[in-house]
Amino acid sequence: MIETLNEIPGIVLAGFSEGEDEALQKIDVGAYDVLILDIELKQGNGMSLLRALAESGKPLNSLKIIFSNNVSNAFRRAGEQYGVRFFFDKSSELAKLRDLLSALGAGLPAR
Repeated sequence: MIETLNEIPGIVLAGFSEGEDEALQKIDVGAYDVLILDIELKQGNGMSLLRALAESGKPLNSLKIIFSNNVSNAFRRAGEQYGVRFFFDKSSELAKLRDLLSALGAGLPAR
């Protein structure tokens, strides 16, 4: 997936983490326009990561996207509480994620 997204004009991969703690450290020291999170991580999980970001008090203006195999309505509602704007199913919506990122890379607003 990373290779596919890295090929999108106007999109630059600024970081990648396989675990919650590593992601929190990178987000704490960097600035990102878009955060793409999975629910399942090798260490921790995406929902705990979102909760920790919300509780940190650090202003985070990144567009938050969940791209996961766990697409239940409960996860969608929880994600929305933490500012997730888009929720894509890994098994069937990679093209939709790519389309969104292509639009963002071209300077179009997220819809």
